Amino acid sequence: MSWGKLLQPDLVLGESVLGITPAVIRQHRLQGLVLDVDETLVPLREADTSVAVRQWLAQIKAIVPLWLVSNNLNEIRIRRIADTLELPYFTGAGKPSRRKLRRATQAMALPVEHIAMVGDRLFTDVLAGNRLGMFTILVEPMVNPGGAAGKHCVRTAEVWLSQKLGVSIQGH
Repeated sequence: MSWGKLLQPDLVLGESVLGITPAVIRQHRLQGLVLDVDETLVPLREADTSVAVRQWLAQIKAIVPLWLVSNNLNEIRIRRIADTLELPYFTGAGKPSRRKLRRATQAMALPVEHIAMVGDRLFTDVLAGNRLGMFTILVEPMVNPGGAAGKHCVRTAEVWLSQKLGVSIQGH
């Protein structure tokens, strides 16, 4: 499989994770979601999820199972977030490694192609999900509401390189 295909999200949301609605889940026949944590659910320098994210998760959790899979090695941070949200989780995933994604999908006991990997990064979240055969959703990063939007240099470089490889990053 080409790099372009491996990096191409099935859905480019064009907004934060909050844009994943029950209608989007039904439209794509999704039965479960694996969520990245840092900058997908929580700005990097924040300790907790926002009220809006907690409300969104309560709505989504009512219709599909959820897992958190983070590359973050800070077990205390991710555990605190997962416990607050009452969600199972893995830290130190090493995405684009598939190992912990596979464990999360196996725990859901659902067909892998009906589980979405949701994240803000192409070279970790989308690449790992595509390598495993998951449906992949690229979301815009969560930014600190009190601070500047930040430059997201790594993401900008990923998008540029991906587009050179033929990936379309147009939001839907």
